[in-house]
Amino acid sequence: MKGALVKFGILIFTSIGIGLLGTRVGLNTHQALALGIFVASICGTLFFWEFRLSFAFLGTSILILTRTIDIEHFIKFSSLEVIVFLVGMMIVVGLLKEAGFFAWIVETILKMRNLTARKFLVAISLISAVLSATTGEVVSIIFMTAAILEICDYFEVEPLPFIMISVFMTNIGSAATVLGNPIGILIATKSNLTAEDFLRSALPISLVCLGATMVIVNFWYRRQLAEFDKKIKDLGANEILIKLISVPLGRELKTGLIILGLTVFLISVSHRLEVLFALENNAVLLTIPLIMSAFIMIWKWKKAREFVEKDVEWWSLLFFMFLFAQAGTLQHTGATDVFASGLIDLARGSSQALLGLVLWVASIGSSLMDNVVIVVAFIPIINSFHSLGSGLQSFWWALLFGGCLGGNITLIGSTANIVAVGILEKEKQMKISFLDWLKVGSVVGIATTVVTWVVLLIVPFGK
Repeated sequence: MKGALVKFGILIFTSIGIGLLGTRVGLNTHQALALGIFVASICGTLFFWEFRLSFAFLGTSILILTRTIDIEHFIKFSSLEVIVFLVGMMIVVGLLKEAGFFAWIVETILKMRNLTARKFLVAISLISAVLSATTGEVVSIIFMTAAILEICDYFEVEPLPFIMISVFMTNIGSAATVLGNPIGILIATKSNLTAEDFLRSALPISLVCLGATMVIVNFWYRRQLAEFDKKIKDLGANEILIKLISVPLGRELKTGLIILGLTVFLISVSHRLEVLFALENNAVLLTIPLIMSAFIMIWKWKKAREFVEKDVEWWSLLFFMFLFAQAGTLQHTGATDVFASGLIDLARGSSQALLGLVLWVASIGSSLMDNVVIVVAFIPIINSFHSLGSGLQSFWWALLFGGCLGGNITLIGSTANIVAVGILEKEKQMKISFLDWLKVGSVVGIATTVVTWVVLLIVPFGK
């Protein structure tokens, strides 16, 4: 109780203090209030995770009642297009879970010929990245963690190194497409980037980062890999485990695979369809998951309500919606223009220095708090760069990769990290300390951020 009161005191002091400081540096009353409320929501998320939605509700209510934002702009800044996109994708993923898609992937790994530790490392790395890029980081890590625990149990090896590898690859893979992470679709809708832009620009950077990470973990966990190789030789074939988790490629699983493949394909060519039918940017991108989920609910009409109620993360989606509105209020009041001018002055007008600033602040910030919070705060600031004549497409990629790669640095840096560690503690009563994660996570996170920085400085990504 005492600890909670201390945290609450820090929250109140920090939010009021930053609001008052804002008035001293040129912010008007509404701008300072918008900033103070946004900081209160961030601190509430950090200190009282279970009550984060309450802080979002209360903060947004204060903004409306003080006329800092009106109802019309609240709805506009809530990014409902992002919310409905995520709802549709969650229903598609719900069908895949029911069809046994993820168990089928585990079986596929185990059926590899002449399995070795390094083949296993490559397999879980690629599958983690691909699953994350197509179904989302949280769903990917839940099933990859379960798969790794099953396989490591059979071979009697420590699962922690392989789960950490999977987490690293999941976070990196989530930046490769517009589907992989909520911040991807958020950035796409706010910057007019298309799914095709992600495939052309973000995917190659992700592949380079995956390669760099694979080299790092291959060296870092060389002792564990050697031990795994020895266990494979001692225990021989793994037909018993294959039989235990065998999933026949039946009609339902085939249909699920077709739906997933069609969804990913249509999203990847969505911009071409928008141009062909003279639709606004991202109109097809945002509706494809809704169309697919509509067909799923018609096909599985007896379970339609279950898909919507159990597979859609309404708690998180509502939190995102109200946080988006609060960040939009910063833009609406003009506070972000002040911040943008300050960052440009700090970078002394250099676009390259400003790019590095966005990338590293996003990366380090995402290692300490939810990357959605960081990205939501930065989006209106980057939009202000455009209005000041300093905007480049590279800033959006810096924000995207900073938000995703920084999550690998610390134990709490990403939802995928927290979910994986939680499963490990629940199933195996195994724990990893913050420092032990930091040792390898900082190497992976900083190295991949440096790689991204170099690529962004060398390759021109357009206006």
